[in-house]
Amino acid sequence: MENNFIFDSEGLSEAALKRKHQLESDPSCRTNHMEYMKGQERINSDIMEKVMREVDSYDPSAYTGLDVSRALQKTTIGVEEIKALLSPAAEPFLEQMAERARIETRKHFGNTVYLFTPLYIANYCENYCVYCGFNCYNNIRRMKLTMEQIEHEMKVIADSGMEEILILTGESKTMSDVKYIGEACKLARKYFRMVGVEIYPVNVEDYRYLHECGVDYVTVFQETYDNVKYEQLHLAGHKRVWPYRFEAQERALMGGMRGIACSALLGLSDFRKDALASALHVYFLQRKYPHAEVSLSCPRLRPIVNNDKIDPMDVGERQLCQVLCAYRMFLPFCGITVSSRESKSFRDGIVKIAATKISAGVSTGIGDHESKYTGKENDNEGDEQFEINDTRSFSQMYQDMSEGGLQPVLNDYLYV
Repeated sequence: MENNFIFDSEGLSEAALKRKHQLESDPSCRTNHMEYMKGQERINSDIMEKVMREVDSYDPSAYTGLDVSRALQKTTIGVEEIKALLSPAAEPFLEQMAERARIETRKHFGNTVYLFTPLYIANYCENYCVYCGFNCYNNIRRMKLTMEQIEHEMKVIADSGMEEILILTGESKTMSDVKYIGEACKLARKYFRMVGVEIYPVNVEDYRYLHECGVDYVTVFQETYDNVKYEQLHLAGHKRVWPYRFEAQERALMGGMRGIACSALLGLSDFRKDALASALHVYFLQRKYPHAEVSLSCPRLRPIVNNDKIDPMDVGERQLCQVLCAYRMFLPFCGITVSSRESKSFRDGIVKIAATKISAGVSTGIGDHESKYTGKENDNEGDEQFEINDTRSFSQMYQDMSEGGLQPVLNDYLYV
């Protein structure tokens, strides 16, 4: 990679600053974001074509209240119905959507809510994504945990009672290669019943290796399905290749993973089209791989280190609620995760309507679970990817969910 010098803790070099300016000001110096890079596997799949055909023809402003009313009268919500339910015309119907979503959620999930926590093990990154705190041109404290440090963090988390963990890294194959991630997953299997990863996309054989190391599911954020906007936001690095990222979940399933999660980062582009694309991505994957457990996340932009002015574009809590209710009606069996990016009040409410999974005891920094869980100071920590909103501990979240009439679930899968 051209940017390996960017990991200098003293700040960006003159050459790095010059390259950053070039990438921002001159599109001709960027690689083609639709062309696969060396080593990136192509698969034979029509899912991307199916999703984008529907999204490209979608005009949210074309729908009326009558279209929404007709959609809500349908027993089964199909592709045309979710298009109406995601449109601006559906906003006055939010209460009706929420009630139907609540019924669907209780029908398929009862009163349960699943709890998990993320563990960031490294924040080195070789991509330049302008909205991300980990991006290679952001001058932050970089850190990569050793296996001893990873196990210590895992033990702290496990001692709190948590049984599911999501392992995350920055997107640097140089500093966090697949073997390093695999060894971390082997450690996780000692302490947790469910292990997920949210890492840079890899090829089928790499996903197969991670599955053998104990990984159950893979989460990949497409960020935005608008490939024009994607090109403007992802200026350098392997993440710049839009189609390779799009096909990551399918490669994971081909590699033997039990489950996958799809998501757009709402606020980067037209959130209604991105929400539709995310839902259709899951919809078509579920039909091609009916054995797979599928889920959706629904994050919004949050402020990052060195940039506290990042906010989601046109996506308020009412709009987010609309998206989540439409998801639930369209994909009644699908898991829906709402992260700590959202407020306590919003998460407490949405788990009673549409969401089935929430994070607790969250940190997006590196090596700081002990300090946050126990209060013990630790100077050897890496900066966070973004600022969280809901800072509740696992025990507090468990208590709040129970007092709210829900049944917190730590694990519902047994290996035999």
